[in-house]
Amino acid sequence: MAVKVIERKPLTLAERTYVPQILGGLKVTMKNLLRPTVTLEYPEQLPVIPEGYRGAPTLVMDPHGREKCVSCQLCEFVCPPKAIRITPGEIDESSPNAHVEKAPKEFEIDMLRCIYCGLCQEVCPEEAIWLQKKYSLTGTKRSDFVHNKQKLYELGGTLPDAHAKWDKKKAAAEHAKAGGGH
Repeated sequence: MAVKVIERKPLTLAERTYVPQILGGLKVTMKNLLRPTVTLEYPEQLPVIPEGYRGAPTLVMDPHGREKCVSCQLCEFVCPPKAIRITPGEIDESSPNAHVEKAPKEFEIDMLRCIYCGLCQEVCPEEAIWLQKKYSLTGTKRSDFVHNKQKLYELGGTLPDAHAKWDKKKAAAEHAKAGGGH
């Protein structure tokens, strides 16, 4: 097999002195020097988060500080990468909230597996899971990104609750109104 040699044309005097390249570089530098700065001093200045941003999934409590999650496991079922793991638990019979069916014994979301699709929030009948506008999740090891129930409630906080599952009288009235009180 023959090797083809490509002849290079000789450089001109201007190309040998690198003057055009230096002037081109100075031109780019001057453009950027005169342009207003766009750098944010993070974390003191935070970027504007666009409407519809899907951040980290978290668990939220009702305004009275009670768990909204009833451990139905719909979010676990619908999660495409299987990032959510729920272990259902029972509510103690002596508890004032004993009329609520279940509460999660354990609830974990692996943020490294989560694809932030929002299906868990859409499917939740109790509005217990919300995608918060958090985008900066940090950790030094993989286990830091597996958020347990306590961490999820810390991140989620409290949101208004349109459901009346905790109040027995309200829940009975809504059940009767929906046609369940035969």
